[in-house]
Amino acid sequence: MNEYPYPMLEPPVMIYPKTTDKSADLKVHEWIENAGSSSLDWEKYDVTILGVPLSKSSISTSAASDNPEAMRQVWKSFSTYNLEEDIDLAQLKVMDLGNVRQHATDISLTHQKTKEAMEAMRIHHPHTLPVVLGGDHSITAMLVKGLKQSHPDESIGILQLDTHFDLRDTNEFGPANGTPIRNLLESGTIQGKNVHNIGLHGFFNARELKDYADEQGVHYTTMKQARKKGMTQVVEEALNQLSRSVDTIYLTVDMDVLDITHNPAAPAATPGGMYTHELFEMVQQAGEHPKVKAMDIVCLDPRKDIQSIGVKSAVHVMLSFLTGVCKRKGR
Repeated sequence: MNEYPYPMLEPPVMIYPKTTDKSADLKVHEWIENAGSSSLDWEKYDVTILGVPLSKSSISTSAASDNPEAMRQVWKSFSTYNLEEDIDLAQLKVMDLGNVRQHATDISLTHQKTKEAMEAMRIHHPHTLPVVLGGDHSITAMLVKGLKQSHPDESIGILQLDTHFDLRDTNEFGPANGTPIRNLLESGTIQGKNVHNIGLHGFFNARELKDYADEQGVHYTTMKQARKKGMTQVVEEALNQLSRSVDTIYLTVDMDVLDITHNPAAPAATPGGMYTHELFEMVQQAGEHPKVKAMDIVCLDPRKDIQSIGVKSAVHVMLSFLTGVCKRKGR
């Protein structure tokens, strides 16, 4: 496909110069290509990046709308080479498609465009793996609905790394950042038994949400349980169970899953959460699984960040996931 197939998107704003020296160590901003920069052979790409800068749908005050561009800005701080795995991500061809167009006041219209964007990604180049930079967690419901719309006969499961259930009542809150999983359950897009949430902890979820999760058959593992059992084993068991039940696994990473000391930039940052090295290992593990076919990174407010701790952690999450994708492909 030689034409830009996304009328609902704004092409990327940040266009970095690319090095012509193939022997040089690449930085991430030199590696990721830009959809608006030249005529493209879409068939050659492995990964497509999409920004959804929406935070008007957040229950709490949030500038998560700034996050996609904030992540792109710190790409310069990262190399494509992962020392710990001895893997160079530059073997993957990655395309930044830009951002979903935002309406100034109409959240439902932006949600619709987000759904259409994911549907278009799966129709125009279904061989690529979508990586979405949010935005608040409300976008996950729209992205998964777009995925389902493009493949109506395929069943979808969710691996959710999160401090919260995100099962608040849609009648009260609407399609907000506290309701995406319930939105998907109530719309029939997914089944409760095909949701695995890892990272719940502390005093940040109401009992009624736990009761609703139990009624729907949602699987969940608290931080205390995961650490006792072992993070790797918990993720492995979740992926194995999902892979037996669904055709596609969608990974959603709410950055508030991190402990507040590891990520002060999450609007709902809390103590007692996950550590960065635990999160990086878990998303890499998910990236290795052949049924994980899309992922998002949501709920990060750069305006609350300190020395880019949160934003750099989010980029590390993205790159850790792509490290897993490289290992999946045997590269």
